[in-house]
Amino acid sequence: MAEDKKTKRLKEKPLKILIAASEAVPFAKTGGLADVAGALPIALKKLGHDVRIVIPRYSCIDIEKFGIKNSEKQIRVNIALFDHFGVIMESVLPGTDIPAYFIENTEFFHREGLYGTEQDEYWDNAERFIFFSRAVVEMLRVIDFRPDVIHCSDWHTGLIPVYLRTTYAWDKNAYGTMATVYSIHNMAYQGVFDRGKLSHAGLPDSLFNVNEMEFYGGVSFMKGGIVFSDIINTVSQRYKEETKTPEFGCGLDGLLASRGDDYYGVLNGIDYSIWNPATDALLPANYTPDDLTGKTEVKKAMLEEFGLKYIENVPVIGLVSRLDGQKGLDFIASIIEDMMRMNLQFVVLGTGEERYHEMLSHFKGRYPEKLGLMLKFDNRLAHMIYAGCDMFVMPSHFEPCGLGQLISLKYGTVPLVRETGGLADTVRQYNFKTKQGNGFVFGGFNPYDLLHAIVIAADTYKNKTVWNRIMMNGMKMDFSWQQAAAEYTAIYRRAVDKAYERQNLI
Repeated sequence: MAEDKKTKRLKEKPLKILIAASEAVPFAKTGGLADVAGALPIALKKLGHDVRIVIPRYSCIDIEKFGIKNSEKQIRVNIALFDHFGVIMESVLPGTDIPAYFIENTEFFHREGLYGTEQDEYWDNAERFIFFSRAVVEMLRVIDFRPDVIHCSDWHTGLIPVYLRTTYAWDKNAYGTMATVYSIHNMAYQGVFDRGKLSHAGLPDSLFNVNEMEFYGGVSFMKGGIVFSDIINTVSQRYKEETKTPEFGCGLDGLLASRGDDYYGVLNGIDYSIWNPATDALLPANYTPDDLTGKTEVKKAMLEEFGLKYIENVPVIGLVSRLDGQKGLDFIASIIEDMMRMNLQFVVLGTGEERYHEMLSHFKGRYPEKLGLMLKFDNRLAHMIYAGCDMFVMPSHFEPCGLGQLISLKYGTVPLVRETGGLADTVRQYNFKTKQGNGFVFGGFNPYDLLHAIVIAADTYKNKTVWNRIMMNGMKMDFSWQQAAAEYTAIYRRAVDKAYERQNLI
């Protein structure tokens, strides 16, 4: 009988899924998490699931633009012996009927930035996301939706699984079989705070031990999510394996390795309704694998915006990135003089550490005919670079998934990447004998390995037949969200099964 129940549950549709995140496109975004939280629900909905999302209602989220309404439902969260109230706001993901909930609290969320200012993170981020995590759990008491699984991401929602397995474990009718899946987008940001935050959160001090939430004298919200979730995943197979090593695990490698078959790697997808050179409205011309004429037109227009001349048969390398060490800007700094001596052009879009601003500005002054530089973020210009360049460079020290290489492949802009994380999972070194592969890959930490790869790529560019083959190999790949949604569905079902096992129902 138990096996029959299990089999039925594994096959039943649809699942009820709540995606809880600190940001989501198109409402609020600072990084790749927002893209996932905004796109995955749509793909899950297409598979027949009842999926909804919940994020904080930051002041930057335009209520009128997104049709956000006050549900008149209120929740209360006690933090450090003081009651904080939240109002549940409601809308839908634009262009869909997928419900979107927003937790409104002006004290915590009506600020200049999502997590801090350009100078520093907010001093009370622990309290802000203690509030949000517990508010999500409390919200489920007052809305007409009881999910089979809550999908949490990163440290900001790491306490949701902790609450469900501790503070709220007594309420089996409301939460007993509710499963949790916890996604890690970047191990470097763990939400580590002082021990006293456990009391602020209303969590028992007994959790302060090496097997649960203690982390080198503090408490890690991410560790809590890993320990108490039914299933954990990260955003590529390669990064999953990397995080189980001291080099990339950031102190949690042993814990992640101990979760064994409960730890998955699921590659993020990209939204081809946005990222498609055949339909991209932000481009001056469109193109397809069958007709690449428009790509040359975009290249000319893109170079003009950067103040560079179009020179036939001269390759252009693009970089759209946060300008910091993790993204490999130290590699670029070491070899940019050599790059500028080559027969190529280089365009850079992004902001980050001042030292890299100064370095790039210096070389822009020395090589104005070869280096195009925009120290800002501009979505339209990013689309132009992905489409108009011949190569796209991502020399990241670590890259959990990476979206830039997935986009560049679709646009026929050959990626040139370091062999790490999601970059290693998606970009294959072109093999001149087998004619397989979609880009150029280097390993190690020597900047001149990157330069060597650039030299080989620039030389290969001269052979238009070979270059066109590499482009086609990339453009024909499919990294849509549908594949990821199918994998997440299987993970959700395993999590639900584990939740039932915990309750001794099978």
